[in-house]
Amino acid sequence: MDMETEDLLGASKDQLNLILSFFARVESKLSVLLAINTGMLAFLASNAPPLKEFSCWMEIPATATLLLLAGSIAVLYRGAFPHLAGGEESLVYFRRIASRTEHKFIEEFKSQSAEQYSDDLLAQAWRNSVILQAKFDALKQSFILTAFAIIPWVVSLALFAARNAQTRSGFLK
Repeated sequence: MDMETEDLLGASKDQLNLILSFFARVESKLSVLLAINTGMLAFLASNAPPLKEFSCWMEIPATATLLLLAGSIAVLYRGAFPHLAGGEESLVYFRRIASRTEHKFIEEFKSQSAEQYSDDLLAQAWRNSVILQAKFDALKQSFILTAFAIIPWVVSLALFAARNAQTRSGFLK
């Protein structure tokens, strides 16, 4: 293996590792946003009066909140499980490795040239970049939906608190 090939292999591995290092960041942010959305929904539900006591003014912001948070959660799901097709002949992509027998994978891996291995690493870096872009895009969309949900969520909580205060004061009479 000449020095140029060794440099190419090293650069290919570095590129793949760089792309892979971003996955933990986006995955943790997806998880945090899911927790925030779930918490907002739980807090809204725990403060809501019985449905029969809902007024039109309560329904509008509560429905807006539910739709925005449901949309945010749906986008988070799409970001957590992006489309993983590709790399049909790859000896680096985990799905294609798993589709082979152990023996076949080992033999094919050992028989590839350094250039073929470098190409496979770079193809994997590209494919992971596509997946990572889908995850970041989903995170951004979900964050925007959650941000838009904050105002109707606060309005709903205020209306629920006012209604609950009226109900409690009615018991004291």
